[in-house]
Amino acid sequence: MTSSTVVDELRVLEAEAVHIIREVVAELERPVLLFSGGKDSIVLLRLAEKAFAPAPAPMPMMHVDTGHNFPEVIEFRDRRLGQAGHRLIVASVQEAIDSGRVREEGGPGSSRNRLQTRTLLDALAAGGFDAAFGGARRDEERARAKERVLSFRDEFGQWDPRAQRPEPWSLYNGRIRRGEQVRVFPLSNWTELDVWRYIELEQLELPSIYFAHSRKVFERDGILLAESEFVRPRAGEVLEEAMVRYRTVGDLTITGAVRSTATDITGVMAEISRATTSERGETRADDRTSASAMEDRKREGYF
Repeated sequence: MTSSTVVDELRVLEAEAVHIIREVVAELERPVLLFSGGKDSIVLLRLAEKAFAPAPAPMPMMHVDTGHNFPEVIEFRDRRLGQAGHRLIVASVQEAIDSGRVREEGGPGSSRNRLQTRTLLDALAAGGFDAAFGGARRDEERARAKERVLSFRDEFGQWDPRAQRPEPWSLYNGRIRRGEQVRVFPLSNWTELDVWRYIELEQLELPSIYFAHSRKVFERDGILLAESEFVRPRAGEVLEEAMVRYRTVGDLTITGAVRSTATDITGVMAEISRATTSERGETRADDRTSASAMEDRKREGYF
């Protein structure tokens, strides 16, 4: 594939995403954009900025924060949004625990990932948001593949895959009743490689953990986890210093690294081209709890 063909394809994907963002902002009253500091939300933010330039993007940014974060990602999040003058809303899982809205589970294998659902729903309700943009893509996971571009949620924030609307010829019906919500996925038709190619094309900055670096890790259930104050090796798990990078960003207690020597975008794209599993399938422990783990969470209101 020639470089000009790749650029042309990326601009088509860009135009589609910009169209979706503009349509939703025109139809819905109070949109918000979910921003974690990960590669997909970085691309989504750039698209939202392009959609309304030279005016500022007409929505705040929200991060559903488990409190178990990679420091490099939080530093990047605050700097990127601060430099652009975007308003950041932090929906804190820790605050939800402290207030009694959710209860943290203990024991081996527990994480705060499931607690994000109630925290997100509370934050959307508190802000009166009726549309939330996210960077999910259909190629990430089987439940994601069922999503349409506009994902309608009932008054409880729950998702029913059988109650979604058709989207013929890129026509989107954003009408909702009071209390209902729409989750919007402008990157639905992108692949992981498309995202990286667009990052290269637009020269977008990323958190450093996306590139190969030395980190202390240990293997648990086939996933390389980083040692931190929140997660440490158990008996029999060997801590080692290794060259790794991250394909996806999330709660560091359940997000695994991959061994890598890719220190730049070219190297990362070469590794992705050889990969046989999606980034979530390879590195997210929360998606391995059951065959329908993601779909179960989405039905409860997860993004």
